[in-house]
Amino acid sequence: MKTKNPLGQLKLAVPCQEKPVTDFLTASGTFQDGDLLLNKQGLRLISEDSSSQPPDVKDVDAQFTMEDFETVKIIGKGSGGVVQLVRHKFTGALFALKGIQMNIQETVRKQIVQEIKINQASQCPHVVVCRHSFYHNGIISLVLEYMDRGSLADIIRQVNTILEPYLAVLCKHVLKGLVYLHHERRVIHRDIKPSNLLVNHKGEVKITDFGVSAVLGSSMGQRDTFVGTYNYMAPERISGGSYDFKSDIWSLGLVILECAIGCFPYRQIGNDEGPLSFYELLESIVEEPPPSAPSDQFSPEFCSFISSCIQKDPHHRMSSLELLSHPFIKKFEDKDIDLGILVNSLDPPVNFLD
Repeated sequence: MKTKNPLGQLKLAVPCQEKPVTDFLTASGTFQDGDLLLNKQGLRLISEDSSSQPPDVKDVDAQFTMEDFETVKIIGKGSGGVVQLVRHKFTGALFALKGIQMNIQETVRKQIVQEIKINQASQCPHVVVCRHSFYHNGIISLVLEYMDRGSLADIIRQVNTILEPYLAVLCKHVLKGLVYLHHERRVIHRDIKPSNLLVNHKGEVKITDFGVSAVLGSSMGQRDTFVGTYNYMAPERISGGSYDFKSDIWSLGLVILECAIGCFPYRQIGNDEGPLSFYELLESIVEEPPPSAPSDQFSPEFCSFISSCIQKDPHHRMSSLELLSHPFIKKFEDKDIDLGILVNSLDPPVNFLD
C-alpha cells in the first residue's frame, strides 16, 4: 500500500467566527435563520426582505403541538441528536421525534436548518416526511414520519445478503427519491448510506437525514466541501475536487454492492486481518480500481448496474434518472416483488440512527 496521503490536496474551509445561538432568537423565543422562523407553535417561512422585525411564528396546525405527544421509547442516538418514538395523544398515530440541541457551531446549525427546509418542502413518497418542526428551550424538534422497520443497516445485520429481486425493488425506491432530490429540489444528499435509507412494514424505502445536504442554485452545478460519511464518499470528494449529483450515485452503488456481497466492498481490498484504516480506505478509494460485483455470483444486469454507479470518473456514472431505466431495474418490474415480505420476516429494529 502506498504511503501517499489522499487528503493532501483536500480543500479545507477557513474557520469563521461562530455566532452564538442567542443571536438567532427573538424576544418572543422564536428561532430565526434567514427566512425560517421556528418556535414551540411550529414553523414558518417568510421572505427575508418582507420585514425588518420578524413576526411571531403562527400555529400552522392546531392538531400538532409539543404537548400533544407522549414518548414511547428512545429509538436512536447519534451525533445529530436523540430520536424518540412518540404517540399523538388524541389520534394514536406514531411518529419519530428527532431532538437537536442548538448550542452548536454555526456551520452545523446551518446544516440543520437546511434539513428542516428540505423535509418541510418534501413532496416525494420516497423521502421521509417531516410533519412538523418546533423550537423550545434551545432544542429543535422534528416530527418525522415513523419508518417502523428501521433502516437498511438493520436489515443487512440480520440477513447478511439481499437477493437481486429485492435489491432491484430497493434500488428503484431510492432512485426515485434521488431523482426528486437531484432534479426537482436541486439537492445533493451527500450522505447516502445504509442507516439513512429507512424501511416500513409496507416495504417502502425512503431517504432520510439531510443534515449535510447541499442545495444547488440554478447558477451553481458543483460543490467542493468535505462532509458526510467517508466510507461511502466518492473519490472526487475525498481528493478535494468539485462534485455534483453523481457523488450520490457512487454512494448508492457501494451500498447496493454491500447488500449483495454481505460486507463493505473496500474491506476486500485490504488484508484479511481486519478493515482498512481511515487513511488506507481513503487512499484505496482515490488510487485503486473501484470494486465490482463478481460476475460468477451475480447476473450481468446487476454487474452492469454496479459498474454504472461505481465509476472513478463521475462523467462515466449514470444519473439517477438514467439508472431508473437500467436493465437491472426493468428486469424485475413485472415480477410483483414485495419487499414487505422480507422486512416483516425479520426481528423489529432496536434503533435506526447511527
